[in-house]
Amino acid sequence: MKHFFTSLLSGAGGLWLSTAVFAQTSPDTLRQATLDDCIQYAIKHQPILKQAVIDQSITDRTIRSAQADWLPQVGFNYNIQHYLKLPVQLFPNFSNPASGERIPVTVGVANTSTLQLVANQTIFNRDVLLANRTAETYRQQTKQAYVRTKIEVITSVSKAFYDVLLSQRQAEIINQDIVRLERSLKDAVNQYESGIVDKTDAKRASISLNNTRAQRKQYLEQATAKYQTLKQLMGYPATAKLVLAYDTLQLANEVIVDTNRIVNPRTRIEYQALQTQRQLQEANVLYTRWSYLPTVGAFGYYNLLYQNAQFGQLYARSFPNSYIGLSLALPVFQGGKRIQQQKIAQLQVQRVDQDFIALASSIDADYAQALAAYKGNLANYIALRENVVLAEDVYRIINLQYRSGIRTYLDVTVAEADLRSARISFYNALFQALISKVDVQRALGDIQ
Repeated sequence: MKHFFTSLLSGAGGLWLSTAVFAQTSPDTLRQATLDDCIQYAIKHQPILKQAVIDQSITDRTIRSAQADWLPQVGFNYNIQHYLKLPVQLFPNFSNPASGERIPVTVGVANTSTLQLVANQTIFNRDVLLANRTAETYRQQTKQAYVRTKIEVITSVSKAFYDVLLSQRQAEIINQDIVRLERSLKDAVNQYESGIVDKTDAKRASISLNNTRAQRKQYLEQATAKYQTLKQLMGYPATAKLVLAYDTLQLANEVIVDTNRIVNPRTRIEYQALQTQRQLQEANVLYTRWSYLPTVGAFGYYNLLYQNAQFGQLYARSFPNSYIGLSLALPVFQGGKRIQQQKIAQLQVQRVDQDFIALASSIDADYAQALAAYKGNLANYIALRENVVLAEDVYRIINLQYRSGIRTYLDVTVAEADLRSARISFYNALFQALISKVDVQRALGDIQ
């Protein structure tokens, strides 16, 4: 019994490994696509992961842009203007000061131009201080987003890989049944022509053969669609050939997972990302407290002022001036706005704390559901593994009895249907157990 089961699995695995060797390749395709090959290809080519990498670069550049405000800011201003009518100001009558009279006096010149060099240096500003303190936290957040996306890609590719293998194995089983049914049809026709049985056996064999061929078409179409899904998840060219390589014996050995482990939410990337989010919220609390501090900066100006009544002689003479200074800005009263902003920031931290509780509960439920599905599929796989061996023995015995004239062809048809159903159910249980194992590993945080 064990020898038959080993032969069944090793024969299937060897078939797909051999076909993979002759697959044509190109620089962007795979020669033989094992599960690990598919995962590594997806990590390298999946557009979602490439976007996550770009997001990391965007975050890094954004941080550098915010931190640049700590450095001196130097600028240059230039203007030129021409008065169509010169401005007028009222000055005291210096010839008769006692009168208190003010007389209008035209001031300035028609043409002026200014070249200004400005330098500003931030000494204290809560915006740039926040950017500096949270720089690494934001970088960590984008890295965690990449890891989370990567885990989703690995999980999806693994499930799709097993799903394709299931359809392939189902189609292969149908092909084996078609060969057997064609042989049975030939035997039934020969026996009818020899006068041993009537023609109903041959008709029943034809009906079974036609139904099985139709079923094969369904499995092949399903496999084609699942192939395209796998390619899409991998970022693989849709028109390129993809041949999967696997060893069924190895898959059968890998189906077991430790079901006694206790899930630890801290191993999940979602929990780690929430910790990072809390750090950012705590930094926001500090930011609101810093609103009571002044904004301090230093500045310096150097001006070249050109004035002349004749436009052509405007830049003939300059009147330079320069100065430096400190600036301090402190909002004294804002109607309680800063107090409310601080309370909001503190409440947001409390809200994240509740997210931790909700996430831990969700992870526990997720793990319990994944573990229940795995245990059910594993039990089904173990039971159906025995059924395949039993169905094979039943078919072999009934087929020999039919050839000896002891059994009817109807009995053979029923035994063939039972064998086909047992094999398909067995492989369905195997790959469903593998798929549910992926869910258990993801719930445990083992997929990194």
